[in-house]
Amino acid sequence: MYPYRFSNVMIGYLNLGTLLASIPIIGAGLWLAKGSTTTCSSILQTPLLVIGFVVLLISLAGFVGACFHVAWALWLYLFAIMLLIAFLLGITAFGFAVTAGGGGTQIPGRPYREYHITDYSSWLQHHMQNMKYWRPALACVVGSKACAKIENWTPMDYLQHDLTPIQSGCCKPPTACQYSGGMPVGAQDEDCYRWNNAPDILCYQCNSCKAGVMEQIRQDWHKISVLNVIVLVALICICSCGCCAFRNARRSLSEYPYGVNRMSKINPRWDYYWGRWFHGRREQLY
Repeated sequence: MYPYRFSNVMIGYLNLGTLLASIPIIGAGLWLAKGSTTTCSSILQTPLLVIGFVVLLISLAGFVGACFHVAWALWLYLFAIMLLIAFLLGITAFGFAVTAGGGGTQIPGRPYREYHITDYSSWLQHHMQNMKYWRPALACVVGSKACAKIENWTPMDYLQHDLTPIQSGCCKPPTACQYSGGMPVGAQDEDCYRWNNAPDILCYQCNSCKAGVMEQIRQDWHKISVLNVIVLVALICICSCGCCAFRNARRSLSEYPYGVNRMSKINPRWDYYWGRWFHGRREQLY
């Protein structure tokens, strides 16, 4: 039988590696889906789950095709892997583009930052302003009970402890707000007027709350992008080895590699007699 070549063994191991690498991606998507009560990043969970399951299925197909020399399976595998590379490049670039900016503004004398909706991409701003997306995001923020964790803080605690983006934007009014008798005084940011000390209101309708959710999305996406880059590099390596494995699979359809005639394998003198007969016939014709 035609022997296994290095590229076939290599692509088998690489597919095993990407198969294992797809598990953290699927896990990240499930974490964003089920753990959205703390991350509120459900916008990104669908692309991650799609990428994870596609990588898993393609890796299985490539592993079987390389190990059993199934040429048509490897052809489909290479085509799918190229599409996946293009898709992964696109989704990673899109994620970085829509989560650009942000980072918050450091408040003097405070360990936490405050966030402004205008610091983020227009696409993300439009997404958060749309009630279709903001309602589930707000329900996620309320369900996270992030504000309940700091409801008993004293003014000194705010000077000593850091806040998450959601706590900074949704659980308190902007630091610059000024109140007299519990009412805002003078011309101030609109969020100062939206704030209410009631536990079910707080600053949930503030633009700073939307900015806090966008900052959480930005941080989560940058963490997950590390996994995307690792998988992308692995896929490019696999695609290179896959081309060699595809060639080997085509050769393995016969027990004899390219350049070796089956009859000459049986009789080494066959090529000699075939050549003499061919030239003799040529002389008779001309």
